[in-house]
Amino acid sequence: MTQTRRDFLAASGTIALAGGFPAIVRAQGGPIKIGTVLDNSGNLDLYGKPMTQASQMAVDEINAAGGLLGRKLQLVQYDTQSDIALYTKFAQQLVRDDKVDVVHGGITSASREAIRPTFTRARTLYFYNTRYEGGVCDRNTVCTGTTPDQAVEPLIDIATKQWGNKVYILAADYNYGQITAKWIAHYVAKRGGSVAQTNFFPLDVADFGSTIAKIQQEKPAFIATALVGGAHMSFYRQWAASGMNKRIPMISTTFGAGNEQLALSAGEGDGILCGTNYSQEDPAPGNKEFLARWQKKFGDIKPIHEIAVSQYQGIMVWAEAVKKAGSVERDAVVKAFGAGVAVGGPAGNIAIDPKTQHATLDVHVCEVKDQKLAIRQTAKGRPPSDTAAVCDLIKNPNENKQYEIKI
Repeated sequence: MTQTRRDFLAASGTIALAGGFPAIVRAQGGPIKIGTVLDNSGNLDLYGKPMTQASQMAVDEINAAGGLLGRKLQLVQYDTQSDIALYTKFAQQLVRDDKVDVVHGGITSASREAIRPTFTRARTLYFYNTRYEGGVCDRNTVCTGTTPDQAVEPLIDIATKQWGNKVYILAADYNYGQITAKWIAHYVAKRGGSVAQTNFFPLDVADFGSTIAKIQQEKPAFIATALVGGAHMSFYRQWAASGMNKRIPMISTTFGAGNEQLALSAGEGDGILCGTNYSQEDPAPGNKEFLARWQKKFGDIKPIHEIAVSQYQGIMVWAEAVKKAGSVERDAVVKAFGAGVAVGGPAGNIAIDPKTQHATLDVHVCEVKDQKLAIRQTAKGRPPSDTAAVCDLIKNPNENKQYEIKI
């Protein structure tokens, strides 16, 4: 392995500072450490628990195949309990005490932005493997989940052709929901449609009675949701209980990402259209093999959802970049991404766009049927065009911010 300046400084005992963090000295012959910070408990554990399982599976499979660069992987995991303060605490612990080589973690955008600066200052490569609002432009960060432009357009295309072009939007009241609502309105307008109303809800809101009454008055052609978390599941139950699920159809950019279809009865969930990078119903051989391996390891495939698969694929695409780089050092791995890195996974091909360090991936439009995500249509290889409109890390490698993408 070529000796880098950081290796030399570490070997000579020299201490440097990077934004307040001591230079991280890692044992070159020891295990490669992968850190995760995920919600294994709390309001978002339906996302976090399967992501933790996916992390373990990816690491175990890489180790079973001989590890990376002749070294085994060691997983260092922390449960953030859906608490932003714990995200910050454990992020600092991962870089200062555990001295991990890479971190794969974060679920909400708030959690990502709470920890991303820590990893950037420490020059610890960070992977955010969850669908989000787009716009992060940071050479130290790789985003492998779907962004709004990737998922929204295929959904709106089907919905407006099938039902009409007047939409009522419901979304979580944070970055992802607010920006996704704008993309929904954008693509409806491009098709000559209009937005009846847009309502935003904090993550702990569970009473949607007054909202359902407003929707009944507006009589939209369809509803578009970008709701998030356990409390927001109440909307779908209350909507079905009112009988409106038989009268006004629904699309969602978030439903199904955490296996929400399993939390509802078939009568409550059937007919919802969702845009997702992954469905267990995908007949592709790569998915069938993945499901069989998960079943053998954990005994139950029900917890698998898009975000868990994204976590698995994020670790695998990082491993591929490490192989190409011949090193786990941050700069070497980032350089490998700049030359282009792609892997095949249970959700199909995923390629990291060098310009944005975001993923180009497939998006399925699925219909919920009997608690399953039946694939109706697939948009192959959708690029991260929303983030690409504001971010060019090849031209501006020192960029480090999240842009609010203008629509």
